Amino acid sequence: MPQIEVEVPAADGVAEAVLVTPEGPGPFPPVLLFMDAFGLRPRLREMAERIAGHGYAVLVPNLFYRSAQGPIISPGELADEEKRGAAFGRIVPMIQELTAARISADAAAYLDYLTGRDEVAEVPAGIVGYCMGGRNALVAASELPNRFAAAASFHAGGVVTDKPDSPHLGLPAITAEVYLGHADNDESMTPENIAALEVTLAEAGVKYTSELYEGAPHGFTMTDTSMYHEAGEKRHWEVLIPLFGRALS
Repeated sequence: MPQIEVEVPAADGVAEAVLVTPEGPGPFPPVLLFMDAFGLRPRLREMAERIAGHGYAVLVPNLFYRSAQGPIISPGELADEEKRGAAFGRIVPMIQELTAARISADAAAYLDYLTGRDEVAEVPAGIVGYCMGGRNALVAASELPNRFAAAASFHAGGVVTDKPDSPHLGLPAITAEVYLGHADNDESMTPENIAALEVTLAEAGVKYTSELYEGAPHGFTMTDTSMYHEAGEKRHWEVLIPLFGRALS
């Protein structure tokens, strides 16, 4: 399956990214995969390949391109909970830089790059994000409603806050079909947060599914961390691929 490293003109510079496409000329529906806080690495390439294998052109951009290039965290830090926590401290400022305006501008640039390629269809896209990428995927779908037909978010945090710019407040603008897979006992996405999120979507008439993955910790899809939860990771594929199949056909 073709997998290439590309440089994407983004809102404030050039974002390194991985592009994975099926075999053949296409054109294939576009999908954005928004990374978790630990950046581009083999695990995300594997995930992109799996999605691309179902007939999609998948772009995985470095959302932190303004601050960092190359590996964000070492394999040793990923595997060790204490080291991972220490590494997260240096990542937090980069996460905080990703305002809704920046995510919106970047997502538009990523989509322009994708649909400008011969092998990619110029149609509304799918987007999936994990952890902080899950929150930012929802922001992108809110800010650019006409450009997305499907949006999925897994073990996201910080979607509902008490601040006036809380991401969930923008969700009524979404026109895509939405799937939300929540981690169990996640301090960054409490039962109260989930309920507020669901009320906002329901009142706005957004087509959505929101599910709690019981026993699955925050980060449950990531096989290269100690948070990996096999049943949760398997279940997430069982809902993600059909979502794209329905919405992007």
